[in-house]
Amino acid sequence: MALFSSLTPVFIAIICVLIGVILKKTNGEKENHETKTKPLSRPWVDEDLKDGTDNHLEEEEVDEEWQGLDEDVAHVPFFAERYSEAEMIKRSQMFYELLNKRRSVRFLSDEPVPREVIDNVIRAAGTSPSGAHTEPWTFVVVQDPHLKHKIREIVEEEEEINYKKRMGDRWVNDLKRLRTNWIKEYLDTAPYLILIFKQVYGRLPNGKKKTHYYNEISVSIACGILLAALQNAGLYTVTTTPLNCGPQLRMLLQRPANEKLLLLLPVGYPKRDTTVPALSRKPLEDIMVVL
Repeated sequence: MALFSSLTPVFIAIICVLIGVILKKTNGEKENHETKTKPLSRPWVDEDLKDGTDNHLEEEEVDEEWQGLDEDVAHVPFFAERYSEAEMIKRSQMFYELLNKRRSVRFLSDEPVPREVIDNVIRAAGTSPSGAHTEPWTFVVVQDPHLKHKIREIVEEEEEINYKKRMGDRWVNDLKRLRTNWIKEYLDTAPYLILIFKQVYGRLPNGKKKTHYYNEISVSIACGILLAALQNAGLYTVTTTPLNCGPQLRMLLQRPANEKLLLLLPVGYPKRDTTVPALSRKPLEDIMVVL
């Protein structure tokens, strides 16, 4: 009996050790499973910029028979303007030379820009092709000084966190040669800010969701046309994708939940003392493959 009493603490200690080992093994397996199934955390990825095309709508929300498009769209003759080979070469060369002057300009003047010009360049962007002709874009033009400053406050607050915590040393170091930081004076000085939203889905007349196919690609093409139109009009901008600002800016501008911020463009004339980095573009042989 005395022997049993003396061994009891030993047995209890052994049992406690065994329980500890089992619990540790169980937790380790759980962590390994979570690591394998859980996607890697990338804090610099803006959830608001993700394409919603792959987020399939709930089965009951989809109208399989009608997505809002007229089934009986008339097809009309198409008459294309045809140029001589010499004219084609001349026009293509001139267009290239025009766009090759395009630079990202971060020092914009507050000199007024005719509103009609902004209307026309957005009309041009609206000619972009889109998946199933859903035209999933909204161009929000901000000219009110108070609203522009509110946008600047939101962007700079998040951008400071981006530069100091989210982006990482490699990204921040890559930007040093361009002399960029989280201070965005151009958001106040530019006569116009154009915020481009992608509509990740639409709404049918019956209130159900309508699929917007390839919405991010469609809106990105429209943005490219917009940049070309601005250059053609003699206006300048810098393409900005303010990380983690989308939800706040969407609420500030009173946009619906189906719209996600894709791009923010300050638009205007360069300041007189503007400088840009002395960068070069890749030659044709580095960007084109002919088979």
